[in-house]
Amino acid sequence: MRNSAISEEIKEWIIAIEVAVVLAVVLNMFILVNAVIPSASMESTIMTGDRIFGNRLAYINSEPKRGDIIIFKFPDNEKELFIKRVIGLPGETLEMRDGKIYINNSAEPLDEPYVKEKPIGDYGPVTVPEGAYFVMGDNRNNSADSRYWVNTFVYKKKILGKAMFRYYRKPGRIK
Repeated sequence: MRNSAISEEIKEWIIAIEVAVVLAVVLNMFILVNAVIPSASMESTIMTGDRIFGNRLAYINSEPKRGDIIIFKFPDNEKELFIKRVIGLPGETLEMRDGKIYINNSAEPLDEPYVKEKPIGDYGPVTVPEGAYFVMGDNRNNSADSRYWVNTFVYKKKILGKAMFRYYRKPGRIK
């Protein structure tokens, strides 16, 4: 009788582990996207070494908005995942003058409180194609983003999710 109780206990544990594995796989494939931040391009919003969960369902019935932080397949090498902030929306003309972003020839630059260091440089103008987005890192002076890629834009079909929350911060980081 004792062997029977032990074997029932083992079966219950095996079933619980199998259910947990299946649930984790389903979550990872259809609901969450997991990203590790490899560089300083999003500092000081997201730090190098942070781990982020993104919501794969965020853009099923809506479009990315300016300011959203997205996780996507890098346009120049789709085996790599990148994370950047949406700056230019489909159909908009974007220009960077003296480090400031101007949309559709606006007289006022884009308000970007998340950019901590004064950006430098000029870029554009460039018009964002339909179904695509122009993305940049928050650490503008240290970000390989849409300004520098061969394939400048991130198309919606390559967006894996919207960054939702950080679940791990590399020890020793204050921010």
